[in-house]
Amino acid sequence: MRALNLFIKRIIDIVGSLVGIVLLSPVFLIIAILIKLTSLGPVFFLQERLGKNGKVFRIIKFRTMVVNAEKMGDGLSIRSESDQRITKIGKFLRASSLDELPQLFNVLKGEMSLVGPRPPVPYHPYKYEDYSDEQRMRFSMKPGVTGLSQVMVRNSVGWDVRIEIDLQYIRRFTIFMDIKIIMLTVLRVFFRKDIY
Repeated sequence: MRALNLFIKRIIDIVGSLVGIVLLSPVFLIIAILIKLTSLGPVFFLQERLGKNGKVFRIIKFRTMVVNAEKMGDGLSIRSESDQRITKIGKFLRASSLDELPQLFNVLKGEMSLVGPRPPVPYHPYKYEDYSDEQRMRFSMKPGVTGLSQVMVRNSVGWDVRIEIDLQYIRRFTIFMDIKIIMLTVLRVFFRKDIY
C-alpha cells in the first residue's frame, strides 16, 4: 500500500509542478522584474540542501536578501522581518511564501516533492552523518516544498522538534495526508504566522 501511495505521490508531483509552473508563469515574470528593479543581484537564489538519503542538491528560490547575506550579521538565522539583509520585495515574498515557488522546478526534476520534510543545508543543524539513526529517517523520503512541520510550527520551534514532526509524517504518510497538508499550507499563506 505504501509503494502505491509513493507512486501516486510522484504522479501528483509531476502533474502538480507542471500545472503550477504554467499557470504561475505570469507571477514568476512579475516577481522577477520586481526583484531586478529593487535590488542588485540575481533573480534566483540557489543553495545546497540535503535531499533524499542525504544526497546534496541545489534548491531554487526567489532571492529575498542581499547578495552574500549568509556571510553577514546572523548568518543563516533570520530573527525578524526587520532584518536589514532582507530586501523590500523580499519581505513580501517571504511573508507570502512566494519565494518558494521556483522549487516547483526542483519537484519536476525529481529532487523534491510537493509535500515532505523541509530540506536543511548540509551543515545545519547537523551534518548528515551526525543525525541519529532515527533522525536520519526524515531523509528516507524526498524533501518537500511544504510539509507537516511547516503547517504545524514552521520556524517557531527548534530543529529537533521539527525533526520529530517530520518523523511523524514519514511514519504516517498517505496521499490523503499530503492533500490535507497542501490545503493547510494554502490557508497559512493567507493567515500568516510563525514565518521567522
